[in-house]
Amino acid sequence: MLIRRATLLDGTATDIRVGARIEEVRPGLTPRPGEGVLDAGGGTVLPGLHDHHVHLHSAAAALDSLSVGPPTVRTKDQLAQALSHAVPGPDGWIRAVGYHESVAGELDRTALDAVQSDVPVRVQHRSGVLWMLNSAALGRVGLAGHPDGRLRSADPWSRALRDPALRRETDLAELGRRITATGVTGVTDATPDLDVEGLVSLMMAHRSGEFRPGVRVLVPGKMILHDDRLDLDALTQWVGDRHRSGQPVAVHCVTAAQLVVTIAALRAAGSHPFDRIEHAAMVPQDNLADLAELGVTVVTQPNFVAERGDQYLAEVAADEQDQLWRVASLLKANIPVALSTDMPFGNGDPWAAMRAAVSRTTPSGVVLNADERVSARRALTMFLGWSDRPDRPRTVEIGEPGDLCVLSEPPDVVLAELDAALVAATLIRGELVYFAM
Repeated sequence: MLIRRATLLDGTATDIRVGARIEEVRPGLTPRPGEGVLDAGGGTVLPGLHDHHVHLHSAAAALDSLSVGPPTVRTKDQLAQALSHAVPGPDGWIRAVGYHESVAGELDRTALDAVQSDVPVRVQHRSGVLWMLNSAALGRVGLAGHPDGRLRSADPWSRALRDPALRRETDLAELGRRITATGVTGVTDATPDLDVEGLVSLMMAHRSGEFRPGVRVLVPGKMILHDDRLDLDALTQWVGDRHRSGQPVAVHCVTAAQLVVTIAALRAAGSHPFDRIEHAAMVPQDNLADLAELGVTVVTQPNFVAERGDQYLAEVAADEQDQLWRVASLLKANIPVALSTDMPFGNGDPWAAMRAAVSRTTPSGVVLNADERVSARRALTMFLGWSDRPDRPRTVEIGEPGDLCVLSEPPDVVLAELDAALVAATLIRGELVYFAM
């Protein structure tokens, strides 16, 4: 493929010849016989975006699941209406996603039975680590005697979620089409309990061309922590075992307590240059120096400020709100940082995440942690990292991977708008996989 009249992010006008890797970057290139030509019309050409923390099977399942959380559903009556009018899928189940306690409190089997008692219902919490089942659903998976129908990912009961009755084929092809339409050419799946079957299906979907973006997975080096069962010794042992095998770790930290314990474990076990902290939703000021000293990369999601910021303002203590979803202070402390969306638990549009990093604006228009704002250029760059080194941006140079995002406008407009609607084409290994008609 030859891309004519391209503009690089630094404003350089050029042509680009690309295959599996970028072959030539200079003005005045002429098409070879049989070579496809894409006229960028002066639009910006970037390395393809990489979303550094997603959950692919959950995202594919969410495409045809019922949304029962904010902003779609905000009240108990709206929840009851949504579930009572839901049409079961071909397998007879009602699957709902995105639930949060602000809608109707802590859902359990009794509350769900009051709305839907005859059809099996499974509601996933928006955190992705809790499922709520009604009695019909519990009976289907052999848990009729479960006390409340609340299955947590860290509990023995959660094994039932692997029951074939709860699993179904997901449309990875459609998910891939939606992802590449935003200019994303690669993703890192951060699902901690991704089993062999799930891993193989992802790899096969990619190799067959069903799912075009490149896929990297964090398992088995990913761990989710829970405040009610933090165990420093066990975490230190796990980190040490991974490091002794030459492998990095990725630890899910959404509270200050989880972060403090993780830092202590990394200090005790020793760090690996590719270690990661996932989310870092709360980072106390004192921990900035700790993270910098350890050299650990933070993969965070400022999009949650735009999606849930008003809830944070209402529920997080005022003197702790400056700890929320840091970006600028992490960079200032020389901590490696990359951005991601946490799709489907966050909005999967990376451009929306960039805008949130720049504006820090909640749904009601309040600016949350103005000091954590970054420039549009920096926000964009934090989606251009390598899959194994998320903080190191790729470039449009000879020898780099032939994964490119072509935008319809020059850099000044792209940086001013940060909008997925500007994505004109996406190339993976030099092949056009998305083209805006």
